[in-house]
Amino acid sequence: MAKLVDVFLKGGPVMWPILGLSILGLAILIWKAFEFRAGRVNAKGLTIVSTIITAEPMLGILGTVIGIMQTFGALNGTDANPLAATAGIGEALITTAAGLIASLILLFPYNVLDSKVEE
Repeated sequence: MAKLVDVFLKGGPVMWPILGLSILGLAILIWKAFEFRAGRVNAKGLTIVSTIITAEPMLGILGTVIGIMQTFGALNGTDANPLAATAGIGEALITTAAGLIASLILLFPYNVLDSKVEE
């Protein structure tokens, strides 16, 4: 668990909105699943989940851009140390992966619930 927290924190500030949106999207999907089980089939809330699924990879890309900018900043100084660039590259890769994984986790249950609405 501590390793997961370390990786999360190394991902930089963009990880927080990814986490928040993931929690919101998961909560909506759980709520919709209970509603569908109770026989109340409607699309309310699914548009929000669809937007979250679209936004999370974009946030991951934003984290990538921020990480690469930090890398160039670290390499731009007079005493540029190539090893200092690894933190920015690591942040870039972590946020990209987090955005993609978070959206994929929501995508499959969203599609199941969305197909139930269309039936």
